[in-house]
Amino acid sequence: MTRPPLVLTVAGSDSGGGAGVQADLKTMLALGTHGMSVITAVTAQNSLGVQGAWELPVEAVRAQYRAVVDDIGVQAVKTGMLASAPLVETVAELLADTDAPVVVDPVGVSKHGDSLLAASALDSVRERLLPLATVATPNLDEVAQLTGVEVRDEDDLRRAADAVLGFGPRWALIKGGHLAGDAVDLLTDGTEEHWLRAPRHDNRHTHGTGCTLASAIAAGLAKGEDVPAAVAAAKEYVTGAIAAGFALGAGIGPVDHGWRSR
Repeated sequence: MTRPPLVLTVAGSDSGGGAGVQADLKTMLALGTHGMSVITAVTAQNSLGVQGAWELPVEAVRAQYRAVVDDIGVQAVKTGMLASAPLVETVAELLADTDAPVVVDPVGVSKHGDSLLAASALDSVRERLLPLATVATPNLDEVAQLTGVEVRDEDDLRRAADAVLGFGPRWALIKGGHLAGDAVDLLTDGTEEHWLRAPRHDNRHTHGTGCTLASAIAAGLAKGEDVPAAVAAAKEYVTGAIAAGFALGAGIGPVDHGWRSR
C-alpha cells in the first residue's frame, strides 16, 4: 500500500473542533495526506469564543516534534497558534533543522477576536519564524499587527506583501477576506504576482478558515506541488468549505472540511 504524503501541524488545540489542530488534521485527511500534530497550547473554545488558553511547556513541544520527525519524517510543516516568545523560538529552532517546506500562519487573534499570541512574541515571529517560511499567510489584522500596514483596499495588498516579505519568507499570501467585495488574496514572492479571487458566500459560519487554508497549502506542498499551484488549490478547497459551513452551537460555526465527500 502506498503511503500518503506526510504533513505536520504545529499549533493549538480547539476543543470545539472548528480551528487549530483539529481543523488542520481534517483538512490534511480530506486532501489525501497523513496529518500529524505537535500541540503547542490547549484552548477551551466553542462557537462563542475562547474561554481559556494554556500553553504547553517548551519541553513538551520539543519532545512531540522530535518524536514525529525523527521517526516518521515529514514532507511539509504548517505552524499556527504559538502563543508566546519561548514557544515561537523553540519551534523556529526545530524548523531550522528540518528539510521540508514550511507554511507559517502567524495566528494573532481568533475568529471571535480573542488574542492567541502574546504581544511580547511579535519580534520573535518577525525575526525567527518568518525567515523560515516557504509561505506566510497573514490576514489583514495580522499584517497590521506584524508590520503596521493598514490594508483598506486591494491597492494596499501589494504594500502589505512587501512589508511581510521584508521579514524573509520566500512567498507572502496576503488574505484579503476582510475587504468588501469578492474574496481576493495576493500571493507574491516580490517578483511574480498571483491574484486569487473567489465569490464571497453569504455564510457567517467561517470558523477555521485561516487554519484550513494554511493546512491545505501544506498538503499541496507535501504532494510536490509548487507554491502557486498549492495556494490556488487550497483557495478552491477553502472556498468550498466556506460555502458549506454549518451552524454549531449558538455562535459562529465552522467551515465544512468534508464538503467534497458529501
